[in-house]
Amino acid sequence: MKKLNKFVLKSLVLLFAFSIAVSCGESKSNQKVLFDKIVSKAGKTVSEIDKTASEIDKAVSEINQVASEANQSSSKTSGTSVAEGNYDGLEIPVYTRGTLSETIRKRYSYTVSYNHEMKNPNWVAWTISAEHASGKVQRMAFQDDEDMPDPKGYLSDYYNSGYDRGHMCPAADNKWSEKAMEDCFLITNMCPQDNGLNRGMWNSIEQQCRSWAVKYGKVYVVCGPIYLNQQHRKIGKNKVVVPEAFFKVVLRMGDYPQAIGFICRNQSQKGRKKTDFVNSIDEVERITGYDFFSKLPDNIENKVEAKADINEW
Repeated sequence: MKKLNKFVLKSLVLLFAFSIAVSCGESKSNQKVLFDKIVSKAGKTVSEIDKTASEIDKAVSEINQVASEANQSSSKTSGTSVAEGNYDGLEIPVYTRGTLSETIRKRYSYTVSYNHEMKNPNWVAWTISAEHASGKVQRMAFQDDEDMPDPKGYLSDYYNSGYDRGHMCPAADNKWSEKAMEDCFLITNMCPQDNGLNRGMWNSIEQQCRSWAVKYGKVYVVCGPIYLNQQHRKIGKNKVVVPEAFFKVVLRMGDYPQAIGFICRNQSQKGRKKTDFVNSIDEVERITGYDFFSKLPDNIENKVEAKADINEW
């Protein structure tokens, strides 16, 4: 009976070791290494145990520990969910310099972080897919945002101000849906923007982002205002702050992830080229205080954010 019990137990151990090795999803060579490791641990344990249930439980517990360590090792080598293609929320930035006045609202096609002190968005983040880079939906009327609590900017603040209601998430990125187009005309998606910039270089960068979406299938975009001065110009009854500059960062994934940033002064840039405004993501982060695309694995994030070459796009 003693020999039979040990034979049964050893058979169970071998079966258990085989099932654990296969379930870890490793290559055949790695499965063999894991199998041998479990059997070695189990073999030592089997030779030392008695017939009592408590000692058998202890042996199984030790074997489970070996399997758990193997699973943890497998998880580390297989990468994170982002590396495997789960990019949900990848475009949402993280502020790294303390607290920030903000109310976050998820719109139909974008997410906005709104600053109640500046009466402008802190940032607006969205994705552009190849399918959504064009469409037939027409522009709509600008509208106040009843969903956003006060204090905030209103349409009336822009009247006779000398500034455009500059979209952060642009209308042309939302032609695929009437609801998306409606949401992008909320005043909380706007900043006071120089007419020449809004209809010139900023528009050119927006067009470039849509072209990249078509070329690569999808891009992740974040943009917003930059305040460089201690004192700012303000417009309207609600004193909406006029930003001194704007940033935009863009990421594409796929086999060869790339990222690029742009910073434009809030003034006409007529006669200049897009390449004049290209910055690395690291540089945009240094100026703005945001950590962009932070859900990327560190090895990918560090690489794509360190340089910016528009010719690689």
